[in-house]
Amino acid sequence: MDAVAPKPQDYKSDLKPVWCPGCGDFSVLAAITRALAELRLPHKDVALVSGIGCSSRLPAYTSLYGFHAVHGRALPVASGLKLARPELTVLAVGGDGDGFSIGGNHFVHGCRRNVDMTYIIMDNSVYGMTKGQASPTTAADWTGSKLTPEGPGLSPFRPLEMALSAGATFISRAFSGDPLEVTRQICAAIEHKGFSFVHVLSPCVTYRPEQKGWREVVHADFTEPYSDRREAFLRLLDDDGFTTGILYKSQTPPFQPTPKSVEPVATLGDQFAI
Repeated sequence: MDAVAPKPQDYKSDLKPVWCPGCGDFSVLAAITRALAELRLPHKDVALVSGIGCSSRLPAYTSLYGFHAVHGRALPVASGLKLARPELTVLAVGGDGDGFSIGGNHFVHGCRRNVDMTYIIMDNSVYGMTKGQASPTTAADWTGSKLTPEGPGLSPFRPLEMALSAGATFISRAFSGDPLEVTRQICAAIEHKGFSFVHVLSPCVTYRPEQKGWREVVHADFTEPYSDRREAFLRLLDDDGFTTGILYKSQTPPFQPTPKSVEPVATLGDQFAI
């Protein structure tokens, strides 16, 4: 722990974000750096991994160790890092397209493995970087894209239900317009031992300007986290997608394999001698 209490600004780089003015991702960046400062985590002990997309630019805007992975692959990279260096605090970040479409398989198995790390998704229900296509969480009747002028016609992906079903041991949802709540959830997620999933509703003011109205519909009804998966599932049956708070926390021990001795490379061939 640093001798002098760090400030959120200490965790930011000199690069200025290129997000559109008003993008919710600004608040998430602020919440992450505020959480790290509140937890007084040294820079050398934190790693931030991302995939591809608007929100996945986030590691460049911090002064932490960072890794910009390929599209949809933030979780396997972050999981491998945490298993190899268990003393590190590992965060993975990305968007709904990166995390639930091309990265959907990794999301499921990331939850299932329950590695001790935190995954923060900034969900705006649109592919913002590639000019506004429908994403996995886009409503079936959204007609705002020229590629789907009559709407995608598909049931939207339900991230919290999938995370709970797949085995995540910490699940929450926040709204980027309430940065103090985002900070609170990220702090709780980092302190939790296991795979923590923080779902942040982060409006895209460019391709989904109607999302500015989210401020009027979010409601903090996940007041106390459930520890029973069945009760959490029942609660989600009534979820409208705008309920915020910490839904679920389990004390299931995280996955951390016991390190094994490594044989010298020169002797590996002996095992295959005929």
